[in-house]
Amino acid sequence: MAAPQFQGWLGKSPEAINGKMEWGSYEPKKWTEDDVDIEISHCGVCGSDLHMLKSGWKETPYPCVVGHEIVGKAIRVGSNVKHIQVGDRVGVGAQSRSCQSSDCVDCSVGNEVYCTNGLVDTYGAHFPNDEGKSYGGYADYNRVNGHWAFKIPEGLDSALAAPMLCGGITVYSPLRQNGCGPGKTVGIVGVGGLGHFAILFAKALGADRVVGISRKADKKADVLKLGADDYIATDDDKNWALKNRRSLDLIISTVSSSKMPLTEYLTLLKARGTYIQLGAPDGGVLPPINAFSLIINGIKIGGSLTGTPSEIREMLQLAADKKIKPWVEERPLKDANKVIVDMEEGKARFRYVLVNENFGKH
Repeated sequence: MAAPQFQGWLGKSPEAINGKMEWGSYEPKKWTEDDVDIEISHCGVCGSDLHMLKSGWKETPYPCVVGHEIVGKAIRVGSNVKHIQVGDRVGVGAQSRSCQSSDCVDCSVGNEVYCTNGLVDTYGAHFPNDEGKSYGGYADYNRVNGHWAFKIPEGLDSALAAPMLCGGITVYSPLRQNGCGPGKTVGIVGVGGLGHFAILFAKALGADRVVGISRKADKKADVLKLGADDYIATDDDKNWALKNRRSLDLIISTVSSSKMPLTEYLTLLKARGTYIQLGAPDGGVLPPINAFSLIINGIKIGGSLTGTPSEIREMLQLAADKKIKPWVEERPLKDANKVIVDMEEGKARFRYVLVNENFGKH
């Protein structure tokens, strides 16, 4: 069936970040036979939502419905979509379309998330061919290109699966791409929504030692409970950089700060170690890096976006098989404005998931 009227929480100006989204109707992208309509039951709340609501990265094309950790039921499936059936429980992450051309240097080799010819974000972006604008998951319904709709494995709760579709895959992909597994020591900088996923997945992938790294000592008990083997509090542990020098093979940084002690983080890496930056500060500015920090240690610095469709499917299945349980707090969709304010104030431990009052129980 076709979805009824599309309605959701609309951010209409940067004031939306202050709990001033407005519930209303909007026009989704034009329907094509490549699309799937989803009746949304759950949507995770991501830090990207906050950046977008306040035009933190760039000017947001208001009105905007944020939310790109979507789980729900497929209620309409285009004839060109073969892997999804009406009634399937499906999820959508941060991307809603890529060009999928055999001539695309990225899509042709399975790197669709890095497509430069037609990648469309799940909210606040425009589809090609005048198909309209993308709207996210703080809403009743979502319309997505079928290539970016994923079946949720049996045994994986919808409230747990939702935040994996951005928060989870954002850390899972660089862990997999950079050799996280037996024999490796991994440091996770920033133990919030992303960082707590990184600890869970690093352990699930078999890393020998996982170290949580944050500013204050008050997170230590939670980080160890998540499964980390050790914890570094950079504000409270005296001489932390010197004491932990050359101890890590891989660092995944989820911190979005232009003032983080990046030089000290790099000293934690073993020779030929790797540092991957995930957090994106407003304006995109990171602390300066001294060239000798890289050269004399033989270390590599890189970045990572989210993950490819194949990685998302792999991650969801691993989560189901290993019974990975992120720490989530379910909140009603009707309270989305209060949830945004709480998220901005750093109250989440560690991820909020909005539950649609109409569809959240199936």
